[in-house]
Amino acid sequence: MAEINEKLAAMEIKEEESDECPIKQVELTVSKTDDPTIPVYTFRMWFLGIITCVLLSIVNQFFWYRTAPISISSTAAQIAVVPIGHLMARTLTKRAFFKGTRFEFTLNPGPFNVKEHVLITMFANAGAGSVYATHILSSVKLYYKKPLGFIPAFIVMMTTQLLGYGWAGIFRKHLVEPAVMWWPNNLVQVSIFRALHDKEKRPRGGTTRTQFFLIVLTFTFAYSIFPNYFFGMLTSLSWICWVAPKSVLAHQLGSGATGLGVGAVAFDWSTISAFLGSPLASPWFATANLAVGYVLVLYVIVPVAYWSNLYNAKNFPIFSKKLFKLNGSEYNTDAIINSNFSLDKAAYNRNGRLYITTFFALTYGLGFSTLPATLVHILLFNGSDIWKQTKNAFKKNKKMDVHTKLMKAYKQVPMWWFLIILVVNIAVILYTCKHYESSLQLPWWGVLLACAIACFYTLPIGIISATANQQPGLNIITEYIIGYAYPGRPVANMCFKVYGYISMNQALSFLSDFKLGHYMKIPPRAMFNIQLLGTIISVFVYTGTAWWLMETIPHLCDTSLLPENSQWTCPSDNVFYDASVIWGLVGPQRIFGNLGIYPAVNWFFLMGAVAPVLVWLAVKAFPEKKWIRFINMPVLLGSTAVMPPASAVNYTSWFVVAFIFGFVLFRYRPNWWQRHNYILSGGLDAGTAFFSVLIFLVLQSNGVAVDWWGNNVDGCPLASCPTAKGISAKGCPIVN
Repeated sequence: MAEINEKLAAMEIKEEESDECPIKQVELTVSKTDDPTIPVYTFRMWFLGIITCVLLSIVNQFFWYRTAPISISSTAAQIAVVPIGHLMARTLTKRAFFKGTRFEFTLNPGPFNVKEHVLITMFANAGAGSVYATHILSSVKLYYKKPLGFIPAFIVMMTTQLLGYGWAGIFRKHLVEPAVMWWPNNLVQVSIFRALHDKEKRPRGGTTRTQFFLIVLTFTFAYSIFPNYFFGMLTSLSWICWVAPKSVLAHQLGSGATGLGVGAVAFDWSTISAFLGSPLASPWFATANLAVGYVLVLYVIVPVAYWSNLYNAKNFPIFSKKLFKLNGSEYNTDAIINSNFSLDKAAYNRNGRLYITTFFALTYGLGFSTLPATLVHILLFNGSDIWKQTKNAFKKNKKMDVHTKLMKAYKQVPMWWFLIILVVNIAVILYTCKHYESSLQLPWWGVLLACAIACFYTLPIGIISATANQQPGLNIITEYIIGYAYPGRPVANMCFKVYGYISMNQALSFLSDFKLGHYMKIPPRAMFNIQLLGTIISVFVYTGTAWWLMETIPHLCDTSLLPENSQWTCPSDNVFYDASVIWGLVGPQRIFGNLGIYPAVNWFFLMGAVAPVLVWLAVKAFPEKKWIRFINMPVLLGSTAVMPPASAVNYTSWFVVAFIFGFVLFRYRPNWWQRHNYILSGGLDAGTAFFSVLIFLVLQSNGVAVDWWGNNVDGCPLASCPTAKGISAKGCPIVN
């Protein structure tokens, strides 16, 4: 794709040659050799893969509901299984069973190899990725306090996870085989696999990659006790608040958790990588676009909007995900729900209109702009290349890079495998929504519309993900569409969102795993089977674990009834629930439409469509200005898409690290970057994950804590105060 090649010029893309990948990072990281005779379907793979999938599913669902949610990535399992795999290779019998028959097999085909290790990690990926539809179960049962049976909940969770296989199959020729679709985050795992399996001599005065990885893992594991237990303030150092401890303005500016985060920084890897992924895996042009968008939003648009009191902004905190009344008090959503689980319009009129913070409203507006920007950007910059790739997919003698050539040694997955899963899933969804209509509320046409949206956006958003390592979401646009088309029904809104948004998200996750297998030369049919089985197992475990927690933990997620220091406050579910109130119960017509407070936010749709056109015209008008080609409006406009629940300190710290590794070291220390960058990222992930599990099991689960000022995270309590005259809030000064 010529335009993408130009846009990635900062990465020093080379002209395509027979044995050379056009992406420099891939050229430096991925092996160009393969041995098709290496066994992949081994007993070790099945045993360790299923075990890691189940364990990660249990642990991640368990931590999901906690105030400080912890996501244990597949990197932890990727490391943990290595000594077990080698132990099994040394101790299991090599005896051949059913020798001489077509069913002959052995439990131990030889040394523990990299390909079975990759498939174990794909099993782990299925357990590490959350089942987003669990939010529906949590919202209905815990927040709305309405009944929802286990069977319809389970079917929704299973079908949302499997539906994406259909879209993945349709677009894999565009998003996996082309060399320019390089999926940057996969290079972290590729580097770890090579470090753990490639034989390497220790350089004089240095370390092997395996030794470097183990050193980073050990140091991270040891260091993590400080930000996560002894000195929690390291997760958000907001020094401006210390300078002016009684100033609301200083706290609003300086707080990294509930303010604008000016100067805020974190010395904790889990804080840095929590929402934007590893900064060491981000291409520099994507980091620059994110940084520009973040600065414009947080340091220009939000301050102007807040201090000009746009939409009564001063009545509320400068940064919050909560729902409010005009007087600054929290909105009681229970009071506006009728017995049919829909909006009680008379009660809504009595209680008054629902308000959100101006920052939250602007975030939604930017979400509106991101999707049209994605479509227009891809059409202008990549449209002709997509068409060429589509035609090229059907050619027998098409041009291929070295990795695609090597993969031709294996049988490909036929398209009908994907289509059967797609058709069966849609049929099951239609039946379930009809049979459980009173519980799920989603009509048949809503199912088909959600599928159409997911299919339509998988390719353009996939291109952004595969090249920029950022993924614009469909959550806002899906909520918006069904909110207008079928207002007043919160469960229908949630179901439509998960089918429209998460099925696309799952498709991109599958495609990313396929690219990892592509780099590691794994037989495509083996990848497909492991992904499918891992997904099914993880849904069973996630659903069972969530149901068990809801039945056993009193007042789970209910902050009004939980003890003051309870860890079961469910921050992610709270954001999901608030969104269901805004878009499903109250509806966009009463918030962003002509009956609402924020109708002007709809102009962001037009802004998103126009912005890429301006960049395209600038590229044509000033072809000598190479930096203009790096401007990616979908990434720039979507820079704050995960705020909330992400906060300013997650961004400021991420940018610092991404700049150092993605620009400074990549440009000025390329040899060090090639050898250590992705290994360092994997070691930081693994060390943090192992410590998070240990600290919970040993200390946090037993209520053992250290109470001192160093664990007063952020230290900016006044950042959440309103500043309008006469508006009061607990612990805040009243402005006269």
